[in-house]
Amino acid sequence: MAGTRFPMPEGTTRIGRAPDNDVVVDGSDSSTVSLHHVEIRNDDGACHIRDLASTNGTWLNDQRITDAEISAPAIIRLGRQGPEFAFVLEEAQPAHLDRTIEASPSAAQIPAAGASTASTYEELVSSAVARARRMRRHGVGGQTMTIMRGLIDQALKQAHRRFRIIGYSLLAALLAVVSISIWKIAALRREKSAIDTHIRQIDAELQKAGEGMDTGNLLSQLSDYSKEGESLQRSLLYRLSSAHDEGDFVTRELRSVMAEFGAEIYSIPSDFIDRVNHYIEQDRGPDRPILARALGQSGAQLQTIRRILQKEQLPADLAYIPVVESGLEPGQASAAGAVGPWQFTVVTAKTYGLRVDGQVDERKDLVKSTVATCKYLRDLILDFGAGSSVMLALAAYNSGTTTVKRAVSHNVRDPINQRSFWYLYRARALPRETREFVPRVFAAILIGRNPQHFGFDPPSARP
Repeated sequence: MAGTRFPMPEGTTRIGRAPDNDVVVDGSDSSTVSLHHVEIRNDDGACHIRDLASTNGTWLNDQRITDAEISAPAIIRLGRQGPEFAFVLEEAQPAHLDRTIEASPSAAQIPAAGASTASTYEELVSSAVARARRMRRHGVGGQTMTIMRGLIDQALKQAHRRFRIIGYSLLAALLAVVSISIWKIAALRREKSAIDTHIRQIDAELQKAGEGMDTGNLLSQLSDYSKEGESLQRSLLYRLSSAHDEGDFVTRELRSVMAEFGAEIYSIPSDFIDRVNHYIEQDRGPDRPILARALGQSGAQLQTIRRILQKEQLPADLAYIPVVESGLEPGQASAAGAVGPWQFTVVTAKTYGLRVDGQVDERKDLVKSTVATCKYLRDLILDFGAGSSVMLALAAYNSGTTTVKRAVSHNVRDPINQRSFWYLYRARALPRETREFVPRVFAAILIGRNPQHFGFDPPSARP
């Protein structure tokens, strides 16, 4: 949608994913956009913007808002890292564009140049406006620019030399501002490059550190650099520049999913991205039949799970947990006695209301086991209650709540950051199996969201 323009008429303009919006955001840009996300009310040139209780919020000039006045120029962002709109002032297009004519200066009734300077300028403007209005009343649109060009040409001929000097001065000032902006943008790019280099170096040192080693100092340095990077990204000049370094396709998609999960981070650990890429290649290679069946033959089951998750106000992409756990096979059983698509143990299943006895095993029932899982995931998310609680809940789903809590409380030197999944991941405080399980789920999520990109059949081609 880059470069697309949307006029703001009188009244209310609504933006969102639903087709009944005035501005419809769809495709890859829509991951953080709600069905009805935000509306802008134009009352005779005075504009107000109001968030429509969207899931991921609305930002105006990097400030989250619910209801605010808006004036140009401004940047509107749907979600913390979602699509952006520039709110600008420009000449409005006429309402009727069914006919176009070429109007000469004489047709626009521009006065002769012999009148006095002050009265002539006033007459020039009044005549041009009246001419444009008459043409619109007669159903002829698209002539405003033609009339104004004639007006400007005539006015320039009558302008005094001192007005030209003012124009040149304004042009020189504009060039100076542009030059300073270019210099500042280059400085921001250099600063960001330096921050990213430091973070990569610290990540490399963390990967070399063995399990059990004290990495608190490295993690503290990394946190400081990440805060600097986040502060830089909030700069309006940075947002308006092309200084963004979004990385490759997998990294961009990971950031999009993290934004939906509320687990945004300035720099995703490089080894996490490596493991996601590893499992993507595995899913495209030796494990391809499992994922192809889940996206194809079992596509209806996957959609059923997504609908239940959405109804329970949970991220729909968590539907790929059972794809990894069981390949959506209801009769799948593990060596530890976990059964069903979600691989529930007997104890957990009964805790969340499933019947498991000699006659019935509701762990194999797709709908009932998914409803029970929603209750379980909700309890995990509320239990951890941190900024990346969905990620911690995902880790706990694999290794158990007790294991994750033990990792959080293992070292109380940094109690706030330690409640972040990314802190625990970088500190290698989680079991190795869990450190592999989470990127494996994300590999399935990325393929499910972009099947054609990774060589799988699109949803419309599935039976």
